[in-house]
Amino acid sequence: MLINKRNYQYLVDLITELAKKELKVRYKNSFLGYLWSILSPLTSAVVFFVAFKIVIKLKIENYVLFLISGLFCWQWFTNSLLGSANLFLNNANLIKKVSFPRDALVYSMVINDMIHFILSFPVIFLFMGLYRQNFSYYLFLLPIAIILQFFFVSGMSLIISSINLFFRDLERLVVVFTNLLFYATPIIYSEEMVPLKYKIILSLNPMANFVILYRDLLLSNRVQINILMLCFIYSIGFFYLGYNIYKNLQWKFAEII
Repeated sequence: MLINKRNYQYLVDLITELAKKELKVRYKNSFLGYLWSILSPLTSAVVFFVAFKIVIKLKIENYVLFLISGLFCWQWFTNSLLGSANLFLNNANLIKKVSFPRDALVYSMVINDMIHFILSFPVIFLFMGLYRQNFSYYLFLLPIAIILQFFFVSGMSLIISSINLFFRDLERLVVVFTNLLFYATPIIYSEEMVPLKYKIILSLNPMANFVILYRDLLLSNRVQINILMLCFIYSIGFFYLGYNIYKNLQWKFAEII
């Protein structure tokens, strides 16, 4: 039991130090620093606002707020997935020379992107104030939503980072996959606009459920139990799958890289 506790503490300390290192590297010699983490989704929000609100005249109230409430959590998802493809390859020297839990690299990367997501909430709250949007009574559930997304994104990242060592084309497939999934996720449109016969497809999209969950908590002052349960199932299911794929393949990493 003592060994298990020591191993757990070692893993936590390792992930913490790797996450700190990643943050320092990302913001080293960066003048704008934190602003870069929110600039991309805000720019996308402006483009989508012009295209869908002004040109197409989509009938969704407070459309900029609607957009950024989905774009920020989507940015966390895509940044982690795209970053995970070459994560082990980029740390080849470390993996070959040092014996340590390699999955710590994945968790530290996901935590880094999660921190940037959390730092986006002041921007969301600012727009809520500008649009005079009432703050939801369910905001206290945001940490649960973030934890669930952490396990889901970690599971997906473990799958991609592990398999990409053996199938290098996966990196390009991930780019295509995320581009297609973006339009299958209710970010630029609401889930109410999806025809009833396609609702089942929406429920099969994990990120659609996370976007809906965040919007419910931030904007709609409600929690849909079925959405919360689907997020829980996807987070646990994909993390379990990803960790097992990693465990079954990690012993070959040093010789494959």
